[in-house]
Amino acid sequence: MTFVQTRLALDRMTTGQTLLVRMKGDEPVRNVPKTAREQGHEVVSLETGADGVTTLVLRRG
Repeated sequence: MTFVQTRLALDRMTTGQTLLVRMKGDEPVRNVPKTAREQGHEVVSLETGADGVTTLVLRRG
């Protein structure tokens, strides 16, 4: 579900804009960056905090 929401947000953006995605859990952390790359977007950063929340910054391709 996390990637569906991410995809909808990316679809509303223009090329070059960045999107901040906050995720929790192993599955989204594995799948969202991978799928975003496959769809031509750039992973700018991916960091997991002490609270277990992973912050992903994507640049729309």
